[in-house]
Amino acid sequence: MMATVIAGVDVYDGSGGAAFRADVEIGDGIIARVAAAAASPPPGAIDGRGLALAPGFIDAHTHDDLVVIAAPAMTAKVTQGVTTVVVGNCGISAGSDLSAHAPLPDPLVLLGGADEFRYSDFAAYAQAVDTAVPATNVVALIGHTALRARHMDGFDRDASDDERAAMRRELEDGLAAGAFGLSSGLAYANANAASTAEVMAIAEALRGTGALYCTHLRSEAAAIVPALDEAFAIGRHACARVIVSHLKCAGAPQYGRSGEILAMLEDADAHHPVGCDCYPYTASSSTLDLKQVVPETPIRITWSDAEPAQAGRMLADIAADWGVDLRAAATRLQPAGAVYHCMTDSDVDRILAHPLTMVGSDGLPCDPRPHPRLWGSFPRVLGHYARDRGLFPLATAIRKMTGLPADRFGLHDRGYVRAGFAADLVLFDPARIADRATYDEPTTAADGVVGVWVNGVATLALGRPTGARAGRLLRRANPITQ
Repeated sequence: MMATVIAGVDVYDGSGGAAFRADVEIGDGIIARVAAAAASPPPGAIDGRGLALAPGFIDAHTHDDLVVIAAPAMTAKVTQGVTTVVVGNCGISAGSDLSAHAPLPDPLVLLGGADEFRYSDFAAYAQAVDTAVPATNVVALIGHTALRARHMDGFDRDASDDERAAMRRELEDGLAAGAFGLSSGLAYANANAASTAEVMAIAEALRGTGALYCTHLRSEAAAIVPALDEAFAIGRHACARVIVSHLKCAGAPQYGRSGEILAMLEDADAHHPVGCDCYPYTASSSTLDLKQVVPETPIRITWSDAEPAQAGRMLADIAADWGVDLRAAATRLQPAGAVYHCMTDSDVDRILAHPLTMVGSDGLPCDPRPHPRLWGSFPRVLGHYARDRGLFPLATAIRKMTGLPADRFGLHDRGYVRAGFAADLVLFDPARIADRATYDEPTTAADGVVGVWVNGVATLALGRPTGARAGRLLRRANPITQ
C-alpha cells in the first residue's frame, strides 16, 4: 500500500501544545513520520496548507453500542472527525443476551430493540463488532443496569449476595475479554434501587486491572453532592479511576453550582484519579422522565410510542392542545423520548473549560429526532466554543477530545500525532469548522472536516465519507497508569 503524505499542515498533536507545521506520512495503518514541512508539497501529497491536522477525535461518551453493528458506516461520527467511540455508558450496554426481555427496561431501550441484545456475553459482542467492521474504533464498557437485567428478576430492590456475585463474575469475564470498565446509571428507575454496597461489590472486579468506573450520577440535581460522594467512594473501593458522565447542573434550582461541583472533583482528584465528560449544549436528552417534568424546564418530545404524531413538538404545546397539565401529558405520551432544556450557558462554559473535562456527545443514534449533539458536538467545541467565543485555545479543545481521553481510557497508541501511533487522524479547516445540526434539523452534517483516517484508511475525503471502514473493537490490555 502506498504511503499517504499530508504536507505543510498545522499539526495539533493532542498534547495541548501549540501547533507546528509539518509533513505527516501515513503507512501500514500507523503514523510513519512527522517531519518539518518541506518548502512545497511533494508530488502526490495532500496539500495541507491552511488546514489543521489532529488526532482522530475520541467520543468519550456514546450510546453507539448496537449502531456500530447495525449501521457501521457511522456517518454521524465520521463527518465530525470522530475515529473512536466509547460505548456502554450510563449502565446500559449490549454485551448481554436480553432478547427474552420484552419490552426492554428503561433505559436499555435507548440502544435498540430486545432482539438486538442477542450476544451471550461480552466476548460474543466484541466478535460481532469485529465482524461488522465499523467505520470507527470502539471502546466498550459493561453496564450495571444490563447486568441487573441479566441476573435479577426485578429492579425494585437491591441485589442479593448471590446476584451480586453473578454480576461480578460476568464483569470479570468481560474485563478479561477486553472491556475497559464498568458503567452505572443510578439515576434511572431500574438501577436506582441498587445500594452503594451493591455497586461496590460488583466493582471489586476492577481492582488491579486498570479498568475504569464511569457513572451517570444518582442525581444531577439537588442531591448531586451526595451523588458525587457516592461515585468517589465506589471508585476508591474498587481502586479504579472515576469518570463522571455528562457532568451538569440540571434544573433551575441548581443553576450556578458548577463552581462548587468542580471544586469537589478537584479535591477528589487530589487523592484518587477523577475526571468527567461534558457535551457542549445546554439541553440534555433521554427517555421522558416524569421526575424531570417541571414548568421551568422546556421539554421537546423526540418520539412517543403512544402518540407518534407528537414527535418534535414541545411538551407545553401538547399539554395545552389536550387541555391537561404537563405531567398528565407526559404520562399519556409514555414511553417516549425527550430533550430537556435544563442548563445554563455559564455552567456549561465552566464545566467544559475545566482541565478535568473531556468531550463526549452522549448522542442517541436510535432516536428518530435526536438531540443535535449526535451530529455536531465536536465541530461545535472547535468552532463555537474555541474559535468564535474564545472559551479556550484550539489546542486545548483538541486535547479534550484526543490526548486526554486516550490517557484516561488507556489507549496507549492513540490520541496523539506521533510516529508509531495508530493513524487515526482528522484534517479540518479551523476557519470553517462548525456544527450545523439544530433541534429542528438535528441530523445535518457539520462543515469544515476535510479528511478522516481510521487505522490509516481514508474514511472521509474532501468532506465526504468514502464508504471505507477500518475500525475495530479496541481491547484493554495494560493497566492505566496516567
